[in-house]
Amino acid sequence: MTISFLKGAIAATLVASAGCHAAALTRRNLSFGGTDWHKYIRSPDKSIVKPRSSLSANTTGGVVNPDGLFGTKGSPTILTRKDGRDDIPSLVIDFGQNVVGIVSIDFAGSTNSSEGLRGLRLAFSETKQFLTNTSDFTRSDNMQASSSGPHILICLRIAVANYPYTWKDHIGCQHDNKVCSDGLHGFRYLKIWLDAITGDAPYTQPYGSVSISNIELEWSAYLGTADTFTGWFECSDEDITQWWFDGVYTADMGTDTFLANETDPRDSATPTLEGKEVLFDGAKRDRDPYVGDLGVAALTAYLSHDNPDAVRNILADLAEHQRDDGWIPPASINNYTLDLYDYPMWWIVCTVDLVMYTGDTSFARQYYNVMKKSLDNYYGQNLTSTSGLLNKTNGYGDYAFLPLSGIITYYNALYAHALKSAAQLAKVFGHDTDEQTWTSRASDINNKLLARNWDSSVGAFYDGGPCPNKPGDTICDVHAQDGNSLAVLAGTVNSSQAISLLDYYGRRTARSYGNAFYDNDALQEGFSERVYAFFSYFELAARFVTPGAAGSAFEEVKRLYGWMSTHDPEVTFWEGNGPDGSPHEEGFTSMAHGWSTGIVPLMSNYVLGIKPTGPGFETWEICPVIDGGDLTWARGQVGTPKGPVRVSWKKEDDGTFVLDIETPKGTSGVVCVPTHGFKNGQVIIDGKPIESASDAATVGPSATSGEEYVVIKAEGGTHAISVGA
Repeated sequence: MTISFLKGAIAATLVASAGCHAAALTRRNLSFGGTDWHKYIRSPDKSIVKPRSSLSANTTGGVVNPDGLFGTKGSPTILTRKDGRDDIPSLVIDFGQNVVGIVSIDFAGSTNSSEGLRGLRLAFSETKQFLTNTSDFTRSDNMQASSSGPHILICLRIAVANYPYTWKDHIGCQHDNKVCSDGLHGFRYLKIWLDAITGDAPYTQPYGSVSISNIELEWSAYLGTADTFTGWFECSDEDITQWWFDGVYTADMGTDTFLANETDPRDSATPTLEGKEVLFDGAKRDRDPYVGDLGVAALTAYLSHDNPDAVRNILADLAEHQRDDGWIPPASINNYTLDLYDYPMWWIVCTVDLVMYTGDTSFARQYYNVMKKSLDNYYGQNLTSTSGLLNKTNGYGDYAFLPLSGIITYYNALYAHALKSAAQLAKVFGHDTDEQTWTSRASDINNKLLARNWDSSVGAFYDGGPCPNKPGDTICDVHAQDGNSLAVLAGTVNSSQAISLLDYYGRRTARSYGNAFYDNDALQEGFSERVYAFFSYFELAARFVTPGAAGSAFEEVKRLYGWMSTHDPEVTFWEGNGPDGSPHEEGFTSMAHGWSTGIVPLMSNYVLGIKPTGPGFETWEICPVIDGGDLTWARGQVGTPKGPVRVSWKKEDDGTFVLDIETPKGTSGVVCVPTHGFKNGQVIIDGKPIESASDAATVGPSATSGEEYVVIKAEGGTHAISVGA
């Protein structure tokens, strides 16, 4: 028996039972957790970070005491090379995990055997695989020839003075355009060797000795120590718990101050962001805040730290640069002119998310017309008169810079999703006409998209455009992760169609390192082997909201995040994977990318079930997914403007289920209580049983995992719920 929204009596019971809470809580020891979760935090405990080890297998030539550079009081590390007959002395130090900031080196002195100072060269890498005599990526790699500033195309170089001093990796050159460094890096491994390049003559030479007494990094990003967490997550699976905190650390690494000398050099510097905190796409690159990435990364930020300014600053800046036709730039790159077709819709979705998580309605009021102009003008003019769907022309890319054209499922499903999000905001502001218009248009888009792009032969959506070099009105036989995932979340399909497309997609695209973003290579070679954790989040969310699909969600989570967490550099989550799970763009790949942190909202929003349904959590829902992942318990909290929302659930050995919640006073919401599979379906709240009604309507998509639920209205406060006791 399924029970839906038990009205009146249940709500009244909760309010009336407030006085019984003490007795109820005395009978059961509520556990929202203490500080056990602190052990999973990856952040440094202070802003000065020391390397953890040197890699003995990578030490070559005349290196004495390779561990002496760790800042202990012992002898320093000495690199010596008498002449060209000696091997080049080199060593590699490991910071233990990805870090980001400015490296400094304490030199204890040096000696030279010829004219000029000793040349020391440095190369940075996030992985050992791409650790060579050239950094895996350095800011100069993105510089156009016309760009100002040093072009560090070989490696970072130092002319080491003969006296003790501290050198810092600030951008610039020691002599005109020679002996240059380019500042901040994101990396795990640092290679150091005694050598010089001919281009730096006469200022450096490769012979002599250099003594190093200390190397450290000045952390530049958000320092996510335990006291900064307003939200956290813990469950019976230690791997999943650790991945949640690894996701937070990945996003923290990309949360930093926007500075002209540290952002993407491709005309990204802008006075409207200079000195403000932002959430960059990646710690290593591109270091420009892209709004599409915030579709995941911002959720991670809201669910872990009370730091919305890093998101708000980006949304406001892009809104201020909206084009006259309603298009919103994706980032500041190319002076706000990079043509991405989908990112204006992500600006809308992310703006609504900001309001829901933070309650900042004044921001949304200020930029409401930006949202309206984008939805109605820019995308409105792209709706074809024949199909009534968005028809993208050539010339614009998207999150993966795909050269797509035509009536693409992803763009239309995202448009429906953005329209529904905007309608939610219009309702908050009392803009009834906009709410009705956007809701109606979203429904129309969904119906027409289903009719046009549904592939009944496999039970999933076509990507929607033509194959390469084929007529524009044809549909290529290829299916994509992005459109199919968003079609579920946007309500384009019913539950049976959602089950069908998720089943098909899981069977066709499963790889040992996640699910590929296309099911074949019809559009481009390698697409069926490429995995983006970014859009995998939306597929996983679709699985969590689809009845009976939670098991496949957990299975995919373990492949996706299990792979990244066990492959170098470990801990942080990657921009993308290619064949055999390798970084999809080799050393250029960002191995700490905020858009890949979907494990955080997946666990907090679905496994704990905590979501805002009104601005700033003034209303909320708690609908935990408790099946499919072999979890026996989960607990955690989400910070809100009025205080934390705490949830703890557990499957007891005796076949009962307990759910404890604590929400801020003055708020209200609904709680989905699973009843199926326990020794009886009796639900007890705060010591009082709930009388259920038979033949009630089926619970909507918020009651996620396909089991049977009682959905209860609840006022803010603490409530103890049990099933089968």
